[in-house]
Amino acid sequence: MHAATSVLLGALLAAAAWYDILTRSIPDRFAIMLAAVGVVLQAGAGWLPLLYAVLMAALVFAVLLGCAMMGWLGGGDVKLAAALALGLPPLATLDFLNNTILAGGVLGLCYLAGPRLLRRLRPAILRRQGRCLRIEARRLRRGGPVPYGVAIACGGILTLIARG
Repeated sequence: MHAATSVLLGALLAAAAWYDILTRSIPDRFAIMLAAVGVVLQAGAGWLPLLYAVLMAALVFAVLLGCAMMGWLGGGDVKLAAALALGLPPLATLDFLNNTILAGGVLGLCYLAGPRLLRRLRPAILRRQGRCLRIEARRLRRGGPVPYGVAIACGGILTLIARG
């Protein structure tokens, strides 16, 4: 994979994560762009790598769809992960899933510890930190959902960095 392609994929993942933080949703355009780049990459490597990538992406989609049906993930998270899997070789997809699970654990711990940390901060500090932090603080107090698109993006970016 070329460095420019990795940067493009990383930028798309970062944008999707940022959008997930702000709105708790991931627009389809991010998954479509990731899938398009992935298909072009795999088709350039030949039909067999493309077939393996499509099969792995379908497997990722099916497993994560089950998680979404249980209420553990959102639909945008499922589409984002499956779309990225299209651009990765099967073994790299396993690394991506492992990295995503680890990043999700760290993200979950941050959200568990967040309310305790926010109680210790003075309101003046929260006012100076900007609108995004205030919104997240409100979501934490209400027990809102974790933006798992951030974990998916971190897992994907770590995988892209590891692949060179």
